[in-house]
Formats: sequence, C-alpha cells, structure tokens
Amino acid sequence: MLRIEQKTRELLETDRRFLWHPFTQMKDFEPPILVAEARDCFIRDIRGRWYLDGVSSLWVNLFGHRRAELDEAIRGQLQRVAHTTLLGLANEPAVELAQRLSALSRRHLGPQAPTRVFFSDDGSTSVEVALKMAFQYWQHKGLKEKQTFLHLENSYHGDTLGAVSVGGIGLFHQLFRPLLINTLQAPSPYCYRCSLGMEPESCSLSCLAKLERILKEHHGRIAAFIVEPMVQAAGGMVFFPPGYLKGARELCRKYNVLLIADEVATGFGRTGRMFASEHEAATPDLLCLSKGISGGYLPLAATLATEELYRAFLGEYEELKTFFHGHSYTGNQLACAVALASLEVFEKDNILEALRPKAQMLKDWLQQMSQHPHVGRAQGLGLMAGLELVRDKATKEPYGLKEQMGWQVARAALRKGLFIRPLGNVVVLMPPLNIQEENLHRMLQVLTQCIREATGAS
Repeated sequence: MLRIEQKTRELLETDRRFLWHPFTQMKDFEPPILVAEARDCFIRDIRGRWYLDGVSSLWVNLFGHRRAELDEAIRGQLQRVAHTTLLGLANEPAVELAQRLSALSRRHLGPQAPTRVFFSDDGSTSVEVALKMAFQYWQHKGLKEKQTFLHLENSYHGDTLGAVSVGGIGLFHQLFRPLLINTLQAPSPYCYRCSLGMEPESCSLSCLAKLERILKEHHGRIAAFIVEPMVQAAGGMVFFPPGYLKGARELCRKYNVLLIADEVATGFGRTGRMFASEHEAATPDLLCLSKGISGGYLPLAATLATEELYRAFLGEYEELKTFFHGHSYTGNQLACAVALASLEVFEKDNILEALRPKAQMLKDWLQQMSQHPHVGRAQGLGLMAGLELVRDKATKEPYGLKEQMGWQVARAALRKGLFIRPLGNVVVLMPPLNIQEENLHRMLQVLTQCIREATGAS
C-alpha cells in the first residue's frame, strides 16, 4: 500500500509539472482519479477503487471498456498493418467502413442521405471538412457569393478555428473572435431560457420564424446551416422542442442552403436512434460523425456528403476542382477496423432495441427529478440527460460561478463511486449504451443523493 501511495504522489507531481489538461483551470488542479484500468462501465484508479463511468469517457465509449470484439479487432489488424496513408493508397478496413457507413446512412436517413465518406481524425476535423466542402461546392456551382455559415447561439461544434467560428458559446468562443470567419447566428430553441417563457411548441415556432427571417434576408450568401440534431450537447444539454429540426430542414431546402448535421455527440444510438436526425426525418446534405464511431477506442471521424454534392467536385485535373484537404491518419486501419467491429456489435446485440427500457428508466427518473426545488430543467433523449440546477425555481435564477454547483454534485458523486463531468450548472449523464439496468439504477440513485446534498434540499 505504501508503494502505491508513493507511486500515486509521484504521478500526481509529474502531472502537475508536465501535463496541461483540456478545459481545465490548472492553477490548483489535481486529477481526482489516476486511471489504472477499466472494464465494462467501470474505471479503476491506481489505488484499486472502482467507479461507474457516467459519461462514457466523454461520450465516446458506447459498449463499455475492454469489449472483447473490439479488442480482438485491433489485435487482428495489428498483425497485418497499423497505418498507411490514404493519400494515393487504399486499404481494406477504410473501404469496408466507408461502404458500411454509406449503407447505414441510407437505411436510417432515406434515399437522399449523404453517402460519400471522407475520413478525418475527430469531431472538430469532421466539421472543418463539412464547412470547406460546403463552401467549395457553391464555388463550383457558380454561386461564389455563398461564403458564410449560419449556426445557432449556444452551439458547439469543436475547437479548431472553423468549428469555433460556427460556435455560439461565449465562454468558449468569444476570446477567439478576431481569428474567426464571419458567420450568422440564429436563436437557439432553448425553451427553458426563452425570454418570453414560451411552451415548447410556441418556442419552436418562434425560433423557426426568426430562422426564416435570417434565411430570407441572407440566403444568397449563406453556404450552409450547421446544427446538432435534437440536442445542443456541450451547450448545456439543450433539447430541441418538437418540430424545430424538421422545420429547419424544410427552410434550408426552401432557401437553397445546405444543411450540415453535426452528429458527433448524437450519432450511433446515443438518442435512441442510430442518428438523431431520424427523429424528425431531417436528412442532411452533410453528416459529421466521430466520438462513438470507433466504440470509444481510437480517434476517427467521417464526413458524409450527398452524391450531388460529391459530383460537383469531379472534373479535369487542370480545372482544380479537387477537394484539397486531408489528414496524416485519414482512414487509419486500426481505427477503421475497430469501427467495423463496433458496427457489428450494434447488429449482434440489437443495441437500439435493448436500450429502450433503460431510456425509459432514465426518462422516468428525469420526470421525478423535475419536481426537485433546485432542478429547473430535467431533459433527456435516449441515454443522454441533463439537469439544470437553479438557485430559485420560480425565477429560474442560476447559481453563480463561484458556487460551482455542477462541480459540487460531481465531487460528491465521485466520493460515492460515480464519475461524471458537468457543464456549468448542468449535471450531465451519458452512460454506455449497453449498461446493465442495475448499474444505471445505481447511477441515478447516486445522482439523486448528490443533488440533494449539494443544493441542501430534498
């Protein structure tokens, strides 16, 4: 035990000296857990204590840790080749995965679905690819004035500069505005914080009307509207009211603006459907995928484009219609092999059907928690959930930054064996899709207790 404690202290000191953690104020930071191993929906620290992973290791781990089929896929691929470039070469896993993703898109999004697959590295790069494709598409079509993008306030699409340009979270994005491309912003259908206090249906109609005014006035210069279908995840788990996504899809068609669906967080079953766009039959022109695409094992992303968009890039060499974009690890064999294995697990275990009772359990719990005096908003879809904690339920007054209410809940949960990561005052829960009901029940019990403790109310 003394040796473990000494090793722990040494690692923490080394961490402080050399490592810069993402989205973290490093002044007084010390990692609460030093992960030694993981299994199923649990992670174990170096001292031997196990914790439930309540956020699927930042929303990527779909089937728990150390899934045998995914482990084997990587071992099998390593016996052949780990990586060769996709610039000028091809490889079997990338070809097979592109075919599978194309078929998956058609099956779930319909005959007009995007089916041409461009691989990249992560969610941000999949968005960068989509933005550049949309811009270049209109240049090839002769509509050269279409050079800007429309996004929602409160949106988050990644941390590279193009993705930040279409972000709408001041805390994350405002500082970098001098570096960014000019974009247009539409109101978020954040019904709970709607200034008029509207019901969801009215909020949806009002936001769509404002969206249409922007499109009507500026469609001649808008290349694409980018949106996270059904839920703004990193923006605070803001779930769309019924009809908004479908209405946005129709408006984009009406005003000849491409629709980019950023399904980095919502894709691959997270909302109870393979793609969140399915919920309102909102087939996009460009589809961005990452996070769960590899089952949470390796960095991988894909941007899918429609055949019509793809064909605008075909031409003679000297016409320079080529899409001049790429990544060193584009189509990496290891990542593509494990992604193929992940899709096999979806089919073999009938994941979408199996998660329904768990989604219902989560929905029932959210309904119960919505009665708590300091839970202003409790929303979820599939196995995505967010609870917005407020000081005053009647006025919707939020807790102040210094109170760190979301983190108070997270720290209390950690003491009880549950790891979560909040978004400000929003407590987030995103367990693995195949979590056993008893473990999900335990997560919900712990969160209930911790919210009561942190807010001082039952």
